[in-house]
Amino acid sequence: MTSSKSLTHLDASGSANMVDVSAKDDTTREARAEGFVRMKPETLAMIRDGNAKKGDVLATARIAGIMAAKRTHELIPLCHPLVLSKVAVDIEIDETLPGLRVESYAKLSGKTGVEMEALTACSVACLTIYDMAKAADRGMTISGIRVLAKSGGKSGDWSVDPRETAE
Repeated sequence: MTSSKSLTHLDASGSANMVDVSAKDDTTREARAEGFVRMKPETLAMIRDGNAKKGDVLATARIAGIMAAKRTHELIPLCHPLVLSKVAVDIEIDETLPGLRVESYAKLSGKTGVEMEALTACSVACLTIYDMAKAADRGMTISGIRVLAKSGGKSGDWSVDPRETAE
C-alpha cells in the first residue's frame, strides 16, 4: 500500500496497527466538526428557556464535548493520545430545524491531526443534549456529524465545499 489514498492504519498484510508518527514534524493542527440535534419546537423552547429537569442542557453538553475530546484515544481504537491546547464546543439554536447545531473545534501542536477529537467532541455534545432532554422528546434525531475543516500536517488544509450541506 503505497498510494497516498491507502489506509494508514493497515499494515502490508492488512492487519490493523497504530501509525508510527515519530518521524513527523510537530505542526499546529486544527479541526472543526458539526452535528445537529432535531427536536420538537416545544423541546427546543424548554432548552432555550433553561427549563430542562436535568439542568442547563447547553452548558452540560459543552463540558461533555470538551471532556470527550480529551479522551478520544480511549474511545477510538488506534488513536494517539494527544496533548490538546484548545477544545471548544459552540451550540446554536436553529428554529428552522427545529433544534440545535453543534460545532466543535480542536487544536494542538503535534505530529498527528485532531479531526477525531473534534468529531468526538461534537458527537458527545449531541448525545448529551439527547440524554438531558429525552424525557421530554424521545423522538429527537442526531444527524450530519462531519468534519468541516482541518489544517496542518503534511496533507495541508482541507474544508468542505461551502455549497455542501450536511443533510
